[in-house]
Amino acid sequence: MALSSLAVTKAKPGPKPYKLADERGLHLLVTPQGGRYWRLNYRFDGKYRTMALGVFPDVGLADARAKREEARKLLAAGVDPAVKRKEDVEQAKFDATCSFKAVAEEWLAKREREGLEEITLSKARWLLAFAYPALGDRKINEITTPELLGVLRNVEGRGRHESARRLRSVCGRVFRYAIATGRAEHDLSAGLRDALTTPKVKHLAAITNTQEVGPLLRAIDGFSGHMVTRAALRLAPHVFVRPGELRHAEWTEIDFEAAIWSIPAGKMKMRRPHRVPLSHQSVLILREVREITGSGRYVFPGFQSLERPMSENALNGALRRLGYSGDEMTSHGFRAMASTLLNEMGKWHPDAIERQLAHVESDGVRRAYARGEYWKERVLMMQEWSDYLARLIHEVGVRVWSAVGHGVSA
Repeated sequence: MALSSLAVTKAKPGPKPYKLADERGLHLLVTPQGGRYWRLNYRFDGKYRTMALGVFPDVGLADARAKREEARKLLAAGVDPAVKRKEDVEQAKFDATCSFKAVAEEWLAKREREGLEEITLSKARWLLAFAYPALGDRKINEITTPELLGVLRNVEGRGRHESARRLRSVCGRVFRYAIATGRAEHDLSAGLRDALTTPKVKHLAAITNTQEVGPLLRAIDGFSGHMVTRAALRLAPHVFVRPGELRHAEWTEIDFEAAIWSIPAGKMKMRRPHRVPLSHQSVLILREVREITGSGRYVFPGFQSLERPMSENALNGALRRLGYSGDEMTSHGFRAMASTLLNEMGKWHPDAIERQLAHVESDGVRRAYARGEYWKERVLMMQEWSDYLARLIHEVGVRVWSAVGHGVSA
């Protein structure tokens, strides 16, 4: 006999669990605690089974019967409804990880575990934020090439040509991660390389004239700002590493006995370990700053904590305080300064200079054969480079003293 809604509503708990039967295997299980649960008894593959269909009153009688009929249709098709439900739940869980944003966040978490620098992760998050409004909730395997192009063109439309180019690259990494984890089949970004505007290369300002290098070094020596910033500025022209590599230098990487700074691959732009021979001048600067920051992790920590690196803008800000505009000199410009002047000397093998700059040969064939580190030459070169900088500082001092001594207005 079929149940009525009134009978279901009036069902009271008893000392033991009991059932109120409906039709075709559906029944209501009433527990001593007052719970009322819909259950379906059925046979599949010769075995007796029970399937939960919900809790009253969240699931009413009509809803329970509808679920029963859905289960019976599956049984008629030779499908176990309980197994199908588990598969649907797992599929729903999997689908929840298949949106573009979910895959992107998972990829970012992976890269963070692999030791990618926070500044690089932050830039990737900033770029992906441009894509999330249009693509974030879309299943990554359902996104089309025109959709991705639309996002990139939207960024281009704001005049951010370089950002659009980098966003395409980051999206490509997300798509390739999705392919590797079984959630996509194609990297849509691969075919969009030529669809974007190629940004004009903007060279970072640098002083490469020997007559201007001396005054710059003299100004740095006279910097009256924070002592740690002054030390970083003084060291920068001697080692000419990238500003991020300098800011993130750690004391554990400095070998004073061997006079070598070993930078791990994770901190390098090209993801290859790099060694910097330290001249006598560089070692002296490091020994001096060790008296201030040696108890912490970073050689050049921030103002607030010894456990955080110096601000990204600290060195450029110091150069501005010294009177050098962004069109004249940047912290990255010390690399161009060293590259230009070392090559002009004509004394050093160009590949030795390139190795010290941690550049990677763009020609794949040549790169396969040009594996020499030129280490001995680089050690000599770095010491002579520091000696050369010292002479430039001295020459400036002589010129200033001579001008003042002869009554020339400064």
